[in-house]
Parts: sequence; structure tokens; C-alpha cells
Amino acid sequence: MENAESKMNFKYILQFLGKFKAGIGLLALVIVMSFLSDRFLSLPNMLNIFRQVSIMGIMAVGMTMVILSQGIDLSVGSLLALSGAVTAGFMAGDGNMVLAILAGLAVGTGLGLFNGLMISKANLPDFIVTLAMMSIARGLVLVYTGGRPISGFDPAFRIIGGGRVGMVPIPVIIFAVILVIGYLVLNKTTFGRYIYAVGGNKQAARLAGINTDSIKIKVYAISGFLAAVSGIILTSRLNSAQPTAGVAYELDVIAMVVLGGTSLTGGKGSVGGTLIGALIIGVLNNSLNLLGVASFYQEVAKGLVILVAVLLDSLQHRD
Repeated sequence: MENAESKMNFKYILQFLGKFKAGIGLLALVIVMSFLSDRFLSLPNMLNIFRQVSIMGIMAVGMTMVILSQGIDLSVGSLLALSGAVTAGFMAGDGNMVLAILAGLAVGTGLGLFNGLMISKANLPDFIVTLAMMSIARGLVLVYTGGRPISGFDPAFRIIGGGRVGMVPIPVIIFAVILVIGYLVLNKTTFGRYIYAVGGNKQAARLAGINTDSIKIKVYAISGFLAAVSGIILTSRLNSAQPTAGVAYELDVIAMVVLGGTSLTGGKGSVGGTLIGALIIGVLNNSLNLLGVASFYQEVAKGLVILVAVLLDSLQHRD
């Protein structure tokens, strides 16, 4: 009897940790760092954390939708680089900022759309399609730029990535707007409900009359669009389009989503959770930098945090 009761208590503890693991983890990090560094809770450092996570956080909103639909997108880092390079190329050409931004957004959205078409219509595995696109887009960046940075833009363009409204960096404001839009799409629209349905049970969603192919195509197009937005912001912030921009960003982006509680099996998660996951990655990186930890150990720490998050998710759903 006692054994059964202890098992039941352990199950409830796992459920609690599984439901609130992201918030608990973030709170624990903040409390520990507030004692270890007196600079951590300063307003400039807090704004710096938000600014650092904003670019990958924007992509994480799109990745949340992809993973909710039971997919994965490994191409976002390369799409970021290509979209940024195309924007920079147009800026260096005729200098028309609006046209340059539209061109960059079109590239990211178009290639994201292509991913969705290959996955839904050609019935290819999302892992393979987006892995191939990661290589294709990275190659196109090198071809387009000749392997050299494109730099020197209009000051108005540089405001997008480097400007502020009061004390708040513009990338943080863009991130906040996209978070709100992502929340509204997933929670207040039919399209959002369909994303959850497709990720929860694709076959049942199809039998219920949902056009599952259309949903998959749209979420990958959104992911490509948001990767392009991030690429434009990064290019503006650096005042340069680097051919190597966004390398391995997809790993951090996926980590943000998983840490935020979105299940890799699809159908469960939220944009709010992704925000917490993004802040965990941001606070962790910032904390290790403040403590003077070498970058090699930072990658180890980040990997361990992700592993614990996935383990908790697995234990939570185990019978």
C-alpha cells in the first residue's frame, strides 16, 4: 500500500515538474545568479539578455508551430544567412531599403514554402528535407556573396537591428510583437487549433476534414519567413551580411522550444513556454559569461540542460 502511494506521489511530482519545468528552471537560474553576480540583475544586463535572445527567439516562434505540427526545421540558420545576404545585396545595389527587405523576406518565405511542399506533397521526411535545405541555402549564401561579407548600409536600415525606443532595443520590440501575434494565431484562430490537431493525431485530423497538407505547408512557410526576419535584423545589427551567419542557430532555436515545454512528438506546447525557454538559454549564456566560464563548457552546460528537459518530458508521458 505504501509502495503504491509512493509511486502515486512520484507521478504527481513528475507531472508538476513536467508542467512547470521551464518556469522553475528559469527562476532557479535567476535566483542563483543574483547571488553569484551583483551585475546580473542590473537593468542594462537584463536588456542585454533580451536583446541577445531576440533574434533566435523570433525564429523559435516559427519553430514552435513546426514542432507543434509534429515536424522539425533544421534549415532556419541557413535561411537566416541567405535572407540577410539577399537583403544586403539589394541594399548595396540600388539602396532601396523597402525593396531589399521585401526581397529578403520573399527568399526566406519561398524556401520555407518549398520545404513544406516537399514534406507534404512529395511525402518526404521533414528531417531529410530541411537538412538538405540547410546545405542548399548555405551553399547559395556562399555563391551569392562569393564567400565575402557584404557591408555598408544606409543608417536608416541600421536602426532596425541597432536602434532603441527609449532604453528598449528595437529587436526586443519586434520579438515581443511576434510573440503576441504567435500567441493569438495559436490560441485564437482556427488555423492555430488545426496546428495542434495535426500534431496531436494527423490521421484523425485528416478524417475530421482538416487539410493537413495545407497546414504543414503554412507552418514551414511561417518558419522561413521568421528566419528571414531574424536574418534582416542580424544584418542590420552587424552592418554586414556574413556568409557564416546563423551557423548552428537551429540547435539553439530547437532547444528554446523544447525547454519551453513543446513536445517533440507534436500537439503540445505554447509560445509562452517558448519565451521562457528562450530566456533560459539567454540567462544561461549570460550567466556563464559573467562567471568567466569558457565557451567550450558553455556548450556542455547547454546540452545537459536540454537533456534534462527532454528526460522530464519523457518521464511525464510514461505510463
